[in-house]
Amino acid sequence: MSAAETTAHWERRFRAPHLLTARPTAGDPSTALVVVNGPAGAEARILDGASETLSPPLALAANYDSLLTNDGAWVIQLADDGGSEVGHLHAHPVDGGAPVDLSPGREPYVVRGLAQSADGSLLVASIVDEQGHHLITIEASPWGATSVLATTQNESWFPRVSADGALVSADTNDHNPGVRRPAVTVRDRAGAVVGVCDDLPAGPVRAVGFARVPGDERLLLCSERSGFARPAIWAPRSGARVDFDLPQLRGDVVPLDWDAATGTLLLLHVEDGIQRLLTLDESSGVVTVVRAGTGSYAEPDVAAQNAWYSTSWLATDGTPRVFEQDWTAPPRLLALDAGGAARELCASDPAPAGRPLTSTLVTSPDGTPVQLWWALPEGEVAGTVLSIHGGPNLVTVDGWDPSLQAWLDEGFAVGALNYRGSVLFGRDMREGFWGRAGDAEIDDVAAAIAFLRGRGAADPASTFITGASYGGHMSLLSLGRLPELFAGAFGHVAMADWQAALDDMNPAIRVAWVNFLTSPSRVGETRELDAAIAHFSPISWIEQVRGSVWLSQGVRDTRTPPAQAQRYVDALLARGGDAVVEWFDGGHEPVGLDGPLQSQRRMLELARAAIAGQRWSEPAAA
Repeated sequence: MSAAETTAHWERRFRAPHLLTARPTAGDPSTALVVVNGPAGAEARILDGASETLSPPLALAANYDSLLTNDGAWVIQLADDGGSEVGHLHAHPVDGGAPVDLSPGREPYVVRGLAQSADGSLLVASIVDEQGHHLITIEASPWGATSVLATTQNESWFPRVSADGALVSADTNDHNPGVRRPAVTVRDRAGAVVGVCDDLPAGPVRAVGFARVPGDERLLLCSERSGFARPAIWAPRSGARVDFDLPQLRGDVVPLDWDAATGTLLLLHVEDGIQRLLTLDESSGVVTVVRAGTGSYAEPDVAAQNAWYSTSWLATDGTPRVFEQDWTAPPRLLALDAGGAARELCASDPAPAGRPLTSTLVTSPDGTPVQLWWALPEGEVAGTVLSIHGGPNLVTVDGWDPSLQAWLDEGFAVGALNYRGSVLFGRDMREGFWGRAGDAEIDDVAAAIAFLRGRGAADPASTFITGASYGGHMSLLSLGRLPELFAGAFGHVAMADWQAALDDMNPAIRVAWVNFLTSPSRVGETRELDAAIAHFSPISWIEQVRGSVWLSQGVRDTRTPPAQAQRYVDALLARGGDAVVEWFDGGHEPVGLDGPLQSQRRMLELARAAIAGQRWSEPAAA
């Protein structure tokens, strides 16, 4: 295959529209809002539960967090300033017409969770502004009054609402301020606390969803009493609780959904990063594997209004709807019948097949095993790219990634590291960098590079590190703390200067990071914010940077604000370093097909320039 044919091959992956997510309605989960990433951005269609057909594209912009109301008449989403993530929730009529502001008179806010009751009567949301975290309700039939159930200065996430709207839950840190090990607090419509489920000191507990059956007020939980995720069902009024310990399963077993009418739980089993989709019979405890070996079936999100970028769920009749992707093929949505046979409900556009990556556990210097996905190109290794996911409480799954596939097509070895802080590996892995953020992950990066070097890759003169958000932060930090390993870093919406960013962050992000940076690693220990930031921030290590830096930043980003990125680039250039920042008109998570393609072309151009000994900030590399 010629160079031109290779380029055309990988570019077709970027140009192919693909599924971003599918969100079922609360009342009839066979009906869902399907969101596709297309040339002009994200577009939404409605998957009809009865006919299993897709509507034409809706006449409104969509995103990962759009919610379709139970009657199929409205799409609820945040109206912000072109991606700033600060604004007001609006209801958009599916058939056109003017949107309705659901919280008129309020100051702009960030959303940290949105749900509707199964009977369609109530919307609940967790919103954050400069005054704190607020749990609000919105009358939904028709749009009516907005009420505040609770306000706290601590984090309050992911509200859930009972089938009839009588009870509302939120994952809160009120019982343990400043530490992200939430309890589940349930309130009635007057705001009175009905019950609190608190698993400390063993670990956090999170709400997944109330029973969809009217009159059944039980709540499906995700507990970590054992150190790994397990399902539990809790009745908040009585306190009765049933835990499913599942000792035969190693690793996390995360509850995704629950059909109380049939007593079926849908579970995601993750062992060393490999996913299986299971069902559990609530009465008998029998576990059945319904999907395995075909990729991944859920991808966690963080700092968003949903807990998952995409996830599988249970349809109205209790059978699974599988959102599936892998390294070789883009996402598709499948329906499984009672016998496990699959039929395709919707799929991404055809794209050239990718190559699978291999999963390996590599050992960090202190003996901690961390997972690395990796692959070598066909033929000679031109260079190496290590990808670091964001979050930090996210994870790289067996999923569609045109960028990693493009690097492989162009002769680069690739790795994608699930470092300490990653989710779906148990509590200790997720919390493994508490009190030493930036140190544990750096050790994990070094271990990944050592492994790749042992496979004939990772020559320092041609090795690059890349990531978005926290992954961009880690890319820059690695360049400063492991300068001998990398020729350059590609940072997307990266945090480079934490001190400069604090005042510009949206309030939800600011509270979360201040808590994280000051959280102790041991009982009785205290941590001072300024000292923690100084150690953690890439700009503190700028004197040691040898490699080149490219930053791609959104001008409307309130998670990793623009000014701090410019400050890092200016500081690196002032000391004779090599850095470039390039801007796009958007926020932290832009959608569309052209932006990622242009970024990939630019990164390939810069990687080749660095290997040839050229500076990125010089005109020849522009």
